[in-house]
Amino acid sequence: MLEDEEGCLEIDEETLFLVTQTFKALSDPTRLRILHLLFKGEYSVNGIAESLSLLQSTVSHQLRFLKNLRLVKSRREGTTIYYSHDDEHVMDILKQTIEHSRHT
Repeated sequence: MLEDEEGCLEIDEETLFLVTQTFKALSDPTRLRILHLLFKGEYSVNGIAESLSLLQSTVSHQLRFLKNLRLVKSRREGTTIYYSHDDEHVMDILKQTIEHSRHT
């Protein structure tokens, strides 16, 4: 990205698309709950579903969306796949937004 004369960042179409998709991901309550849970560490799909009282199919669907945006990553251990957050920048934004929302 480049800066214009006023020091504002120029944004190309691909970056614009990725930014909007990231905010779309953060605007969904289920995805937000999953990312918030992943602050604590790795969880399997079943662990996420149990912790958040969600269906396993719902969790899998949302994780696929988050993984496509590289917001979560996975690793396999035997037959179990564990998920964790994959972008510290986005997690910082999430943390700051939560803190901002709690600020009175």
